[in-house]
Amino acid sequence: MSTPTESRVGILERSATRALLAPTASATEAVAWAVERFGEDLCLLCSGQDAVLVDVALGVDPRIEVVFIDTGFHFDETINTMLAIAERYEPRMRVVAPWRHLPGTGREDFCCSQHKVEQLDAALAPRRAWLSGLRRADSPERAQAPIVEVDRRGKHKVNPLVAWTDREVREYEKANDIIVNPLRDRGYPSIGCKPCTSPVAEGEHPRAGRWAGSERTECGLHL
Repeated sequence: MSTPTESRVGILERSATRALLAPTASATEAVAWAVERFGEDLCLLCSGQDAVLVDVALGVDPRIEVVFIDTGFHFDETINTMLAIAERYEPRMRVVAPWRHLPGTGREDFCCSQHKVEQLDAALAPRRAWLSGLRRADSPERAQAPIVEVDRRGKHKVNPLVAWTDREVREYEKANDIIVNPLRDRGYPSIGCKPCTSPVAEGEHPRAGRWAGSERTECGLHL
């Protein structure tokens, strides 16, 4: 029984974890669990970095809606990657377009993260759950990420690839001819929007090119 001060999100998070039963579930098992539990109330967030999660999830259920957040500041390569994904998989796709002018555009410290979060909030409003490509190997801040959690909105967030290493991702890409953003082979192992993404030097952390020179480590979508 919960205490009077326990939050609704905390209760939901415990319930979701128990319902999944296996924290070590495979990616396909996690997707299948989410489909069975949430059905049409489930969507998948794709950033345009690669199609690994899309390939895994649509292999389980091709009816899952794929959501792409168009901030208006993406690299051309990211847009072309999403077009290639749309052509190959022909998914139910929702593109959330930018809807307001952002002050500070062009400044060195400009970041569209607040707008991006607003767009995701809108995309998730009619849903109860979403699939994310977040992995523990991404960064120290994500090292303890669970396979299923409840986000700040009270939505169930399922991370099917959470336990995958970088090597496992590359092996899956090679074995399944996965579409990958070409920027990754040009020194951009982690790809966000143009104003806050730069190439990394050899030996640097893969996310060192995100918000370089600042203390920021997340755009806000996974907070």
